[in-house]
Amino acid sequence: MSKIKVFLRHWNGATKRKQNVRPEWFSYEKCYRSIKNANIDLTILLDGTKQDHHFIFDPEDKIIEFTGGGDAESFLFCLNFIKDQNLNPEDIVYIVEDDYFHLKGWDKILSEAFNTFDVDYITLYDHPDKYFLPMYNDLQSKLLHSPSIHWRTTPSTCNTYSGKWKTFQKHWDTHVKYCLPENTHDGYDHTKFLDLWQQGSNLISPIPGYSTHCELPFLTPTISWDKI
Repeated sequence: MSKIKVFLRHWNGATKRKQNVRPEWFSYEKCYRSIKNANIDLTILLDGTKQDHHFIFDPEDKIIEFTGGGDAESFLFCLNFIKDQNLNPEDIVYIVEDDYFHLKGWDKILSEAFNTFDVDYITLYDHPDKYFLPMYNDLQSKLLHSPSIHWRTTPSTCNTYSGKWKTFQKHWDTHVKYCLPENTHDGYDHTKFLDLWQQGSNLISPIPGYSTHCELPFLTPTISWDKI
């Protein structure tokens, strides 16, 4: 299988955002470093300019500068950029927000899952809200296993997720729909995946997770992220 096509969305104004919920060990550069390895094809989509960015990317990085201004606008730019890359239908596309930290080996686990299951979308984030929010008291998930770890079906994820390019193409109108102003309410990523499930799609996440959204109290459970 070809290298995973990673599209990492960065925003110049990110350092001013959600400072009160960041763990002490967090940094955007640490998240960026955690995803890099030789087994991926990385493109950084930078909402802003390299000159104004708060840390220096590596010289070999492919960086595309653009002006978005918001999450939905940025995600739509990302989708359209990917569409123009002439990808193979079987290519794994991984869209990543700039505040996700990954464990070593995340790429192997992701490839393993796509090689094991007939699944549309995969998140590497084990959402802790599925364990404590009252709205999930009656949640039932199907448990799966690949050669290395267990997985569960999950109702939704944030805008950091992966799928094969052919799957993005199949659901293209839905992905674009949830970038439009009338649909970008708080939690619209959750609503997007509920919509995809209604269309017969699916989504799984690993147990334990191989990434975490760096917000308190929503870190992937059972892992001492501060010691990594």
